[in-house]
Amino acid sequence: MFKPYLGPLPAALNLHLSVDVGAQQHIFEHIISNSRPQHVANNTISSPLLESQSVKVTKKIEPAAVCSVTKGSDFCEINNDIRIDGSSATVFIASSLADQTEWIIRPYARKYDHVAMKRVNEWSVKSAASLLQCNQNHSVPAILFSNGGYAGNIFHDFSDIIIPLYINSRQFNGQVQFVITNKQSWWINKYQNILKKLSRYDIIDIDNQDDIHCFPRGIIGLKRHDRELNINSSESPYSIKDFRQFIRSSYSLQKPAAIRLRDGEKKKPRLLIVSRKRTRAFTNAEEIAQMGRRLGFNVVVAEANGNLSRFAETVNSCDVFLAVHGAAMTNMIFLPENAVFIQVVPFGGFAWLARTDYEEPAKAMKLRYLEYKIKLNESTLIQQYPLDHQVIRDPSSIGKQGWNAFRSVYMVQQNVKVDLNRFRSTLLKALELLHQ
Repeated sequence: MFKPYLGPLPAALNLHLSVDVGAQQHIFEHIISNSRPQHVANNTISSPLLESQSVKVTKKIEPAAVCSVTKGSDFCEINNDIRIDGSSATVFIASSLADQTEWIIRPYARKYDHVAMKRVNEWSVKSAASLLQCNQNHSVPAILFSNGGYAGNIFHDFSDIIIPLYINSRQFNGQVQFVITNKQSWWINKYQNILKKLSRYDIIDIDNQDDIHCFPRGIIGLKRHDRELNINSSESPYSIKDFRQFIRSSYSLQKPAAIRLRDGEKKKPRLLIVSRKRTRAFTNAEEIAQMGRRLGFNVVVAEANGNLSRFAETVNSCDVFLAVHGAAMTNMIFLPENAVFIQVVPFGGFAWLARTDYEEPAKAMKLRYLEYKIKLNESTLIQQYPLDHQVIRDPSSIGKQGWNAFRSVYMVQQNVKVDLNRFRSTLLKALELLHQ
């Protein structure tokens, strides 16, 4: 039995394949397991996982069922009767073939990250000559996906679950049934505006079901595209622009576009400073706010926690978004078109993370992107380590110890005190962009 649970793909593989099981097994023996960023070069943490290589392997396990292996996720698209048995974590497909097939999937769209995948239930997609009797019949397609992995971190909520779910389900215009494994009720409540817009049916918590649920067709697992917080419109009828319009509709956001300043007008643009209480916090947020007001902004300082709907409205009401690198920057999804998005990049080699997690998505969303890289004297790390310590002197040596070592120092221990004189030019550039 072939179990396509893969680690990251080496850069040498740059191909699109459709091969039989034996050939697949040969390819997969050469794939090396890894986790999120672990490679460091030129004092910058980087990763081989989401670079330009693209591998897709497909296997037709039945005439109406195709399972695909990509570097981001495994998924099966089944255009025939399926029966889902939560008690055995199995999806059954009718088969007239003598040789029965089984395909193993963890239905979460970050399969190269083994830490995340340990929190995802394993499911079987199995062809069978005789099927279990239905207890519940459904007239619409099913999409089965996991609410495990890194669910609860807003960056992963959108990049790993919500955007892939949009890509896979939008085609059904609400006439689709979501079937969730690893269900977390608080997560469902948090994102209910989005989930109810994508499906008109109550979510099935399949792990707690003894019934056999039958559907006319289904998607098991979620297809995702290569880049974080993005949709590749060459692989989908939808774009990230479509997704952002969908989000604005889901939350009834009223501001479609950022202000366009004109000389002589008294109207002030709104600047949102995203504050944090613990890691990577602005230690002088109020001083930044005061400078912003002097430059002509209406300034809002707010934390990205609590009620998501209210914070989405706050973000959407603003023209400039300012935050230190971190998951809260994902809220840029709620910004109006042409807003200015300012990422403050901490000390320690964040270039790859800053680019792939937020710079590239922001530009794809047609936001005006600005970046402020702090200097050592703007980091609180200099209060914790002597100047000759490797944390200060050689960040790459920490990165080479792996993701956990990098994160524990540069993401957890570090706060930011922005040099106001140096940062002033960034806010002036934001004003200049709003005049264009």
